[in-house]
Formats: sequence, structure tokens, C-alpha cells
Amino acid sequence: MPPSHLFADRPAQPPEPGAVDALISQTRRLRGEVDAVRRDAVANDDDPQQRWQRALCDLAVHQLDDLGAHLGQLRVGVPEGVAPGTGADAEPEVDIVPDPATEPDPGTAYGEAAPARTGSLLSRVGSAEWNLLTDEVSWSEELFQIFGRPAESGPMSLDELPSMVFAEDQSVLQGLVTDCLIDGKPIDGEFRIVRTDGRVRTVHMTGEPVLDSDGCTASMWAVLRDVSELRRSQRAVRESRDSLERSRQIERTERRVAVELQEAVLPPWRGSLRFAHDGPAPLDVAAHYLPAASTGLIGGDWYDALALPGGDALLTVGDLTGHGVAATSSMAMLLGALRGMAVAGIRPGDLMGHLNQLLETSVQPALGSAMCCRYDPVAQTLTWAQAGHPAPLLFRDGTGHALRRPEGVLLGATTGGRYGETETQLFPGDLLVLHTDGLTRGSGAQDDTGTRRLLALGPRLTEARDALECVRAVVEEFGEEPREDDACVMVVQVGR
Repeated sequence: MPPSHLFADRPAQPPEPGAVDALISQTRRLRGEVDAVRRDAVANDDDPQQRWQRALCDLAVHQLDDLGAHLGQLRVGVPEGVAPGTGADAEPEVDIVPDPATEPDPGTAYGEAAPARTGSLLSRVGSAEWNLLTDEVSWSEELFQIFGRPAESGPMSLDELPSMVFAEDQSVLQGLVTDCLIDGKPIDGEFRIVRTDGRVRTVHMTGEPVLDSDGCTASMWAVLRDVSELRRSQRAVRESRDSLERSRQIERTERRVAVELQEAVLPPWRGSLRFAHDGPAPLDVAAHYLPAASTGLIGGDWYDALALPGGDALLTVGDLTGHGVAATSSMAMLLGALRGMAVAGIRPGDLMGHLNQLLETSVQPALGSAMCCRYDPVAQTLTWAQAGHPAPLLFRDGTGHALRRPEGVLLGATTGGRYGETETQLFPGDLLVLHTDGLTRGSGAQDDTGTRRLLALGPRLTEARDALECVRAVVEEFGEEPREDDACVMVVQVGR
């Protein structure tokens, strides 16, 4: 229904048809591009960020659909005596109407149900005029569709209209109408209606008073728009954004807890740790933890160096699968057990077997690799065992090589796993590099590029003043790489 010619504010002249056509083309093109992005944004209920992205795409599509429909109506215009969208020349669509194959079913709020598809978004916008002098009421055909009211029942007066409005929203409608008729204020507000078929819809109402020749309010003209799906999309964006924020908050909290737990468990020393043994070759030890670049969560990697009763030294590194609090708590349990058994004098091979049994029966199942070394400073021997772990690298006189690994499978992989031991003679000036596989892991299981790069640091490591300087050299070489897993490295230098 066209507005009366006696508006308080006369509308501007309509734009040229060519300008509207250009806007329609731009909207159609943009709608297609957004819809393509939406189809690619596969919703994953387990990923809050993907839910939020999909909700944003849905909202943008709904807004572009409405914009395209309004531009189409503007281009067609309203033939004299014909309601919008019903004339022979009217176009019900502008090729921007949602494709039923890709349009998601609208969600419901406050008991809302989706309207039947009419093939055109123009049915979402209707107009009405209430004449205060003659009590005449005129509704457009689309307004009957919005309210689900048969045309033969006739339009509703301003007194009857609240009967279809939610009780909580009736005061909103009353305030809009009162301000318009008495104070001459424009109408701009929303309320919910219950259609005659029981469906709940959200309606946005805009309008102005129509003045007579004396400047008094003669009637009220309004445009009512069904914005249920648009509000649904906005709610989906808001809810998914809140869910994403909660997920990020949980991740930040979990990371903080994991970091605090890791710092509480790993050795408190920073820099070098010297063992003052009676033997001729004390050890200089330094280590560093490198977090993964692909995740903000802390993993289950550990390192430790501990003076044992009787003068021996425990040297160990290891790695548990997983990230976050679960991984760090399992790492704390395993490292605590390892320290206790080492202090009790259990040899490395048997120690690995006990750790395997402990991890296998844990309430938080996981796999782990580990290496446990026991250094005798008097005999200058290193006795060690491993569980699916990279062998130590021994550097002597500027060159390095990997020690031969004894038998040993991953911790937690099998019941009753067997773990062998091997003994290596060390000499003053020797240098050991112990690390987890996240440091040197390549693109494939057989890729030893990282190990070769580490061995190539031999001359630089041999010339270093202490173990801490050696660790810095390793971190400079590997620290900036985009590792998919966290890692740690420990350097042990035999005193001269």
C-alpha cells in the first residue's frame, strides 16, 4: 500500500531505475559470494569458532536477501490500484531469494516457527493505514500474510491489533501508537505477534502520522516487517560468539593451570646445575622447554636432573601424548614415580617397566616415550634405558653420533613390556644431548633431517663454555620453527 500524500515529511524522489539495477546487480553478486562462503563454512558442533563463523554467514545472507527484495520492490514500483507484488509487471524475486537446498531451517525462539516459503521475501513486508477521521483501515496483501489472517476477515483496527500481540509486548505497541498519534513522533519499534495459526513472529514497525491541511493528525501509516529470521540469525551470532568466548576463556584457564603445574613439577633450577661428586668428572647440566607453535596448550614433555643417594646422578627426558591439564597432570604423576624409584635405587631398565605398568593402569590412558640415565661419576659410566625414545647424542672432539638404543617400547603400549639397558663410557669433555622427538621430528617417520641438523652443531657445542651456552645454541637452531608438538632439550657436559 503506498503512503498517503500528506506525510509530515515528504519522501525524496525515487532514484533512477538504472541506479537501482546497478545496486541489485551488486547485491546479487555479493549474496552469491557470501552464500559460497557459507557453504564452505561447515558447521561443527564441537568447534565454537566454526559455529560463530557459520552464524555470521547466515545473518549476512538474510540481510542481503531482504536488501535484494526491497531493491526489487523499489525498481518495480507500485502500479495505481495494485498492491505491491501482485501486479502483472511485478517481479516477486530478484534472483537473491534463498535457495531451499542451501538455506538452513530457521531456529525458533519464544516458540517461533518458520513461515511457509512463498517464493518471495516481499511477503515479509506489508503496509497499513488507519484513518482516524473515517475509522477506515487498509492493509496490504502482504500484511495479511504476516499476521496469518484471512483477507476475508478484513484488516484489524488499532484497538484490535493488541489482541495478536504478546502480553509482554502490548505496552510497547501502545507506546508506539500513542507517541505517533498524540505527539506526532515517527514509529520505530518491535513486538512479537501470535499468528492465527499459532506461530510466533517478530515484527518491526515503522511509520509516521499523516497530517491534514490544518496540520492535525488525520491517520497513521505504517510499514510492518517480519524480522523473525533476521533476529534468529542475530541471536545465533550472539550465542555462538558467547560460546566462542567461553571456549577461549576455558582454554586460557586450562593453559594457566597447565603452566603452573608444569612449573611446579619440572626442576626449579635455571641455567646450570653442577653435581659436586667425589669423582674426577662432575656434570654441568642445562635444559629448556620449547612449546608447540600449533597450539596454545602445554604438553606432557619433561626433563629432570637429580642427585641420587650414593653420589650418582639421574638424567631423564620424556614425552606424554596430549596437551593441557590432563597431559601435565599425568606427566607430574609419572615424573614423581620416576624420581621415587630412582632414589630407591631401581635400575633404569626395571624403572621403565614399572612406569609402563603405572601408565597402563592410569585413569587417564596415554602413551609416552621416555629415557632414563644413571651416571656413575666414579666409574664415569652412563647406564640408560629407553621406551620408544630417541637415543642420546654423544659429542666428542667436535663430532657427534647417536648411541645404540637398547630394547624398549612406548610406555602404555603393551602389557609386560621388556626394557633393556646399555652402558656407555664417558670421558672428560664429552657432551650429551638428550631431547624429546618434538625437537627433531620431520615430515615423515623416517625423516632424520632434524637429527642431522642437531649433529651438525657439534663444533659449536664443543667450543661452548658450559651446558647453558650449548642449550642456547640448540634453541637458536630449532626454537623458531613451527613445531606441531612441544619439545625439550637437555645438555649434559662432563667436567674436565
